[in-house]
Amino acid sequence: MRASPILALLLLAACTTTPPDARPGMTESDRLNAWLDAQYEEELRFSPMQLTFLGRKELNDQLDDVSVEAMDRQLAWQRRSVREMQRRFDYGKLDDEAKLSYELWKYRYEMAAAMRPWLLHMYMFDQMNGMQSQLPTFMINFHAVDTEADFEAYLSRLAQFPRLMRQLIEQATASAKLGIRPPRFAHEAVIDQARKVISGAPFDEGPDSALWADLKAEIEGLVTSGAITPSRIPALQSAARNALLAHVKPAYEELIAWIGKDLPEAPVNASGVGSRHPDGLAFYAAALRNMTTLPLSPQEVHRTGLAEGARIRAEMEQLKEKTGFTGSLAAFFRVLHTDPRFRFPNTDDGRPAYLDAATAAIDNIRRQLPQFFGLLPKADLVVRRVEPFSEQAGAAQHYYPPAPDGSRPGIYYAHLIDMQALPIPELEVTAYHEGIPGHHMQMAIAQQLTGLPQFRRQASFNAYTEGWALYAEALAREMPGTYQDPYSDFGRLTMELFRAVRLVVDTGLHAMGWTEQQAVDYFVGNTPLSEAAVRSEVRRYLIWPGQATGYKLGMMKIQELRRRAETELGGRFDLRAFHDAVLGGGALPLPLLERRIDDWIASRRR
Repeated sequence: MRASPILALLLLAACTTTPPDARPGMTESDRLNAWLDAQYEEELRFSPMQLTFLGRKELNDQLDDVSVEAMDRQLAWQRRSVREMQRRFDYGKLDDEAKLSYELWKYRYEMAAAMRPWLLHMYMFDQMNGMQSQLPTFMINFHAVDTEADFEAYLSRLAQFPRLMRQLIEQATASAKLGIRPPRFAHEAVIDQARKVISGAPFDEGPDSALWADLKAEIEGLVTSGAITPSRIPALQSAARNALLAHVKPAYEELIAWIGKDLPEAPVNASGVGSRHPDGLAFYAAALRNMTTLPLSPQEVHRTGLAEGARIRAEMEQLKEKTGFTGSLAAFFRVLHTDPRFRFPNTDDGRPAYLDAATAAIDNIRRQLPQFFGLLPKADLVVRRVEPFSEQAGAAQHYYPPAPDGSRPGIYYAHLIDMQALPIPELEVTAYHEGIPGHHMQMAIAQQLTGLPQFRRQASFNAYTEGWALYAEALAREMPGTYQDPYSDFGRLTMELFRAVRLVVDTGLHAMGWTEQQAVDYFVGNTPLSEAAVRSEVRRYLIWPGQATGYKLGMMKIQELRRRAETELGGRFDLRAFHDAVLGGGALPLPLLERRIDDWIASRRR
């Protein structure tokens, strides 16, 4: 990595002052925590964009280097860092929390090293994770403009769009030479999203594009705050327009051309990686381990999904009877699909009504939190519609965490382009999953923890974060004022069934040769989800192997740990303290979470 002036100063300071982990009176745990904080600061220099996500402005005129060479440099740095940690610190002298930090720092490197051989098996561009939509979303929502220098940094980042896109295209080209490419629907979605980014002014005669509208709003904001005078508006707008036309437009045109050329080679009714990629089954096993943090085979995950699906459907039968419906469960599913009372209007009135209802559900939970948690989030949470250039019918709603310094709230994003894909019975459970007590609760609390090294406050592990959010859906049922009608409670079960079916479908696609259509047919036959939502979900699993399995497996592990604590502690069990123990260590691989809770149980018994 090219050393930045800031990093050079840090390294100089390290040579001329007392190391942060060598002050008198420090315990071995104190020394490790200080060292890990210094290491994390160094690691962050690999990603200027991560610094921006954290609300910091160092390197805010740069985008990440996403080349293979840059990834290998970072992996080599991680390896050296872990070896230095093993040389410098005596594991036996660490307290329990510091031992978890030691293990976690080592685990992060080991998982990165385990996934490195499969780099070209991952899709550089797809309908969910591609930079074609992530880059403009990042610039619009996360690059803060408080000064004219911040605005110039924005333009500097726009100038780097071609370099970053080309680095990813090079990797996609190398993958394609191995016969590895995403399904055709992903290519088509990338072209559509890319065209939307460069549609509208100043790219053509249409209404303002999202980036141009944001740049103009940033300039107006600088005038309003007094950071610039109105006389600067023409020059800044001219510079912004030039950056969009000279850098952003050609970057996206190059991507559209490459995807268009590769499009005929992409499969239509695709199957998963196990049958389409060279060594695909081995890749899927590695992806499954990475996403679940558990040593489970695809067959074990598949069987778990079948068993959980059967259990949840039995609960649905009982709840269906409470509504007074006398037909079959399949017929009840059809009612939920077709009855207009279960949808907001697909209009400009219906869409804000959905956002208002989701906000109201979250506000009710917010009032109940002190009864269930000692640790409470300080950061605010807002509910927003997804930007038009990346909005997809039936796509999963999602969450972005707040900035640690409080400068940006947590954001729960909803795809509202097709209100038919958003059943009202599932509104509450989704709000609890994405907002409170789900993702926002967990991630905002992690950021504000004290006594932990910084990297643990920012860590994210799929099975833990998604497992907590799914656990939160069920936990909300214990809180007053939630799931008050049987249809909303049925929506909760629908989402849990949905996650159980994911275990079956993800493993079916990637380890058992199912095609996209087979997976859609299984999903439609076993859940009340709309076909638009089902197809969007199946397409998500096809381009993101293993990710969808973390939800149910993580939830089941947290529920298992709660039952263990309730059994072993009996009358001494405190739900608030249990939740604080789960959330108070930041995100962890599930085996390390289990160890943390076992230690907590032992301490409570003492």
